[in-house]
Amino acid sequence: MTAPESLRAPTRASRRSLRQRQAPVVAVVALGGALGATARYALSLHWPTPPGGFPWATFWTNVVGCAVIGVFMVVITDVRAAHRLVRPFFGTGVLGGFTTFSTYAVDIQKLVDHGRPATGLAYLAATLIAALTAVWLASTAARRVLKWRQP
Repeated sequence: MTAPESLRAPTRASRRSLRQRQAPVVAVVALGGALGATARYALSLHWPTPPGGFPWATFWTNVVGCAVIGVFMVVITDVRAAHRLVRPFFGTGVLGGFTTFSTYAVDIQKLVDHGRPATGLAYLAATLIAALTAVWLASTAARRVLKWRQP
């Protein structure tokens, strides 16, 4: 009696094949992430946050990034199928690198450390609400525009 295929140990050839299929995905995510993170960093240099101040650059980076994610997902799911590397490159890489949970968390900690816990809590809530709203509004608007443009 043999084990079902899902329980068998992968062969050397199947592991190599998996790595070969995933290597381009990992590469485009890394490239996109580097581009997105560089854009976010440039924005933070252009719009620095004073000590104890509200981190507007990170806030708007996350909100705008989420809006772009909403439009992007509508385009690649409702309009036309994209190449298999577009979503990992742009969605996971560029937009994942551009939007930032880690800086958001550090900003909250800095506000608390500077004696502004209420501002930190407001920033925490406002970012979450604004980011989710941005995704919803952008995807809804994109669908409406696409529906309106169809003959």
